[in-house]
Amino acid sequence: MADISNAPFGNEFKALIKYFFENLQFRVKVFKGLLLSCVLICIHSIPALAQTDSTQAAVLADTTTEIRPNYKMLRGIFAAQSALYLGTMYGLSKSWYKNRLTNFSFKDDTHEWLQMDKMGHVYTSYQIARHTAAIYKKTGISKRQMLVYGAISGIIFQTPIEILDGFSPDYGFSTGDMVANITGSVIYLGQIALWDEVRIQPKFSFHYTSLSKVRPELLGSTKYERWLKDYNGQTYWFSGSPRSFFRNSNWPPWLCFSVGYGIQDMVSAENEKSIELGYRPYRQYYLSLDIDLTKIKTRSKFVRTLGFVANSIKIPAPALQISRKGVDFKPFYF
Repeated sequence: MADISNAPFGNEFKALIKYFFENLQFRVKVFKGLLLSCVLICIHSIPALAQTDSTQAAVLADTTTEIRPNYKMLRGIFAAQSALYLGTMYGLSKSWYKNRLTNFSFKDDTHEWLQMDKMGHVYTSYQIARHTAAIYKKTGISKRQMLVYGAISGIIFQTPIEILDGFSPDYGFSTGDMVANITGSVIYLGQIALWDEVRIQPKFSFHYTSLSKVRPELLGSTKYERWLKDYNGQTYWFSGSPRSFFRNSNWPPWLCFSVGYGIQDMVSAENEKSIELGYRPYRQYYLSLDIDLTKIKTRSKFVRTLGFVANSIKIPAPALQISRKGVDFKPFYF
């Protein structure tokens, strides 16, 4: 745990930070200003980058008309993302940061929750990158820019949350979380760079458990909080179709095998504390079938869009559960 209060000008900085983050309203204003600055920088950087790519496209097409991205749409997307992000930050502030923020500190939490929280960071970063890249694609920017903006968004959009954790007396800035955030974006960008498509899809499923009633202040007291905080009910999956790797096979391109990871009996972030409370935490691994909704052919643009969005979620299906208790068949697992 590193405390910056001992650094030069530490007391002054400490007082300044304490004032800045004394109340939620000011925190929202601070992040709005930071996010707006990032947005403005990105907006002003787009024309210079996009013009090079569009000029190259024009030369390759052997035309005299220069293809330019839709900058108006780009700015609209940035504005919408900013509003959505600020709303998300406000909601997280109400759910997570209930104690007053204090000194900035670091925390090694890689051993906590049997790494389920890290899986959540990987998944979230990947999905932000995937959805953001798809939105940018509609603006006419180059594929390279689309991928870069998507990957960067997956990292940048979660960084302020890590900073808030750093000022929270309950958490601390986690380098493990940052590594997980980067990993999620790399999983998306790396697949496009390697295969020119996404073949392995990180997905999520959740079911409510009775463990949240044991410690509702930690695992959630409302349905929304339980969905967010109760790691015992979360499962993270990696789904892929054999057809993506064996092009000449007769395997349906939309039918996937899915490998999942979950935990059970974690009523505290630490194993020892859970054991003290009478529980023995353990890991769970899953093998199941899944459907790639983006590979289902349809002429409807609405259905394609719905399938793209819904493809973030693992469909309920039969599954094999493997844990220290042995192998168990789940006829309908979500």
